[in-house]
Amino acid sequence: AEEHASVEEALPDEKTIVTGAVRTDFILSAEIMVISLNEVADEAFVSRAVILVLVALGITVLVYGVVGVIVKMDDVGLHLVESGKNEKLGRGLVAAMPKVMSFLSTLGVVAMLWVGGHILLANSAELGWHAPYDAVHHVEHAVADATGALGGVLAWLTNTLISAIVGVLVGLVLVALVTPVLARRSGEVAAAH
Repeated sequence: AEEHASVEEALPDEKTIVTGAVRTDFILSAEIMVISLNEVADEAFVSRAVILVLVALGITVLVYGVVGVIVKMDDVGLHLVESGKNEKLGRGLVAAMPKVMSFLSTLGVVAMLWVGGHILLANSAELGWHAPYDAVHHVEHAVADATGALGGVLAWLTNTLISAIVGVLVGLVLVALVTPVLARRSGEVAAAH
């Protein structure tokens, strides 16, 4: 009984994991929908609607399906330990899941910043403010020209890094603007109770 208690104590809080994963995936899904909308903007309304519905369903099945499987892996590990079928594998799954979830959480945040920053850069150019996007392309081409055979890969990584930095900077500005409002609002709610 003590062995099972120690295995259960090692499990991460599933509600916290699911909440964080859903929040990250929702933002990434919204970013994917924005990119998809941009790609089909010239299509007829019905075609555009059908394509976006298919993309949305695909995102939902793929992303949330994968998240669901990952979140339940600790339960699979616990079942393997309790049933005695493969206790070593079960303990390994239970022990690995917090590390896997931490890695995926970090990867999700980086992906959000990268994609969000890229959307901001690309769309600022489409709205008439070309300087930021042109600067990124200038640096990207300079890296490609200076690095020879690996130029394309390093240029893409340069664009990705700059996009992520833009995402971080815009995110920090938004946090600085929104945090006082949320703090004031939560203070008002607390005072009302």
